[in-house]
Amino acid sequence: MTGTANLLLFFLRRERRSLPWWLLGAAVLLLIQSTQSQNLYGTAEDLANLRRTIGGNTAVIAMSGPTQLLDSIGGEVVFEIFAFLAIVIALMNMFVVGRQTRADEEAGRAELLRSVRVGRRAPLAAALVLAGLADLSAGVLVAAVAAGTGLPVSGSMLLGAAVAAVGLTFAALTAVAAQVFENTRAVYGAVGSVLGAAYALRAAGDTGDGTLSWLSPIGWGQRTFPYAGDRWWPLLLPLAATLLLITLAVALLERRDFGAGLVPSRPGRPTASAALANPFGLAWRLQRSALAGWVAGLALLGVAYGSIGNSIEQYVADNPEITQFLPGGAQSIVDSYLALTVSVSALIAAAYGVTSVLRVRAEETSGRAEPVLATATSRFSWLAGHLSVALAGTALALLAIGFGEGAAYAMTVSDPGQVPRLVGVALAYLPAVWLVVAVAVLAIGWLPRPAAVVAWVAVAYCAVVALFADSFDLPGWAQRASPFAHTPRVPLDALAVTPLLVVGLIAVTLLAAGYAGLRRRDIGY
Repeated sequence: MTGTANLLLFFLRRERRSLPWWLLGAAVLLLIQSTQSQNLYGTAEDLANLRRTIGGNTAVIAMSGPTQLLDSIGGEVVFEIFAFLAIVIALMNMFVVGRQTRADEEAGRAELLRSVRVGRRAPLAAALVLAGLADLSAGVLVAAVAAGTGLPVSGSMLLGAAVAAVGLTFAALTAVAAQVFENTRAVYGAVGSVLGAAYALRAAGDTGDGTLSWLSPIGWGQRTFPYAGDRWWPLLLPLAATLLLITLAVALLERRDFGAGLVPSRPGRPTASAALANPFGLAWRLQRSALAGWVAGLALLGVAYGSIGNSIEQYVADNPEITQFLPGGAQSIVDSYLALTVSVSALIAAAYGVTSVLRVRAEETSGRAEPVLATATSRFSWLAGHLSVALAGTALALLAIGFGEGAAYAMTVSDPGQVPRLVGVALAYLPAVWLVVAVAVLAIGWLPRPAAVVAWVAVAYCAVVALFADSFDLPGWAQRASPFAHTPRVPLDALAVTPLLVVGLIAVTLLAAGYAGLRRRDIGY
């Protein structure tokens, strides 16, 4: 354990820019949900209407949580947001522990650290302590935000503790995966799969008799029932799981070679496939797993949205305040709902596009781009290879959104024509999504170091304009700065082709400008 304290300070310095954003994101999610829920369901009658509408809707329960939480306004907030808070905190822990352990070994940085007075267990211990501090901060922040919005203090403290406990479990799980697998992608894939399984088990349990929910860390947190019973004892489950997983991680660390995993990587093919003979094939090979995950996730989100489309009229009738959040108000309620859900999903597709195109910058800073560009591969074809994944991948993501929502809605209304209709609705957002990707490319070309910040600020700005323009009373020029504001709100509005062509032309211009910047600067700068 020698050197653990110094490594902890070093890791804190490395994460000082990313961790606050994770914590801020969780706090903002809770703040928005709590204020909106209290405005919409502030009376006992409103809550009773909500329970009557949602209590029998399996899709909503699967997406959110157990209906026992709907007994109070605070419980309704937890019902709506806890699963998403748990996912955010779980991902934060996965990246924090993964970067300080397996990623450092894979990149060779851990070998430099171990060449000085640093014990074998010190990096793992420092990473877990850092994750624990981050989870403690998340718990305190969640509790403070919940109490600050007017929810009971005791339930707020339990909510914060439940969120932190879920984070600790996934931090320990990542520590185990870092000993088992040899590369970071495999670690993240394994932990991400467990996170998806945890969500699925929780969903199946909440829609059934509740048994399967006790097999999920997310279910453990929700079963504390903040504001609707305040049960503290379920927190013993994630704490026990955390201790067992940490013990297992330490034991596995002692049994493996430095830099290796217990599961060795499979030997590659003796010769590369024909698909890897060009930068396009290489880019698709590098990003295919991530693309498949995003497309599958967005398809499932579309199914969840579409499955409740047929009951939205009754839901709005019981809760008329909802109409203020629908783009068309009380008129054409179903079309307003479909327009809103597709636009929200399109924002997520834009987020995927940003993560995909930022792979260009990651290849640069890691040094992997230089061997590729040392061959006959030009900068244009190298960039175009990764850009083809981002552009085609976002199109596939929108197609999955439209197909999933259309198929689920079509089954509820017995109308197969809803599938091509909603696929077309989703693809209408393609120019706006590509423009967000083009902003990221422009930043990579001319502002490479803060490129990730610029790209994510663009995504966040579009999300704020699309979801909270009226709530924040944003001026007209601020709303028009978002490409999503120029996308017709189909199916609520008629499809206008001219704005889409203009947005697409701007995207092409920014892509060309980004490539021009890339040509003028040094690779890896």
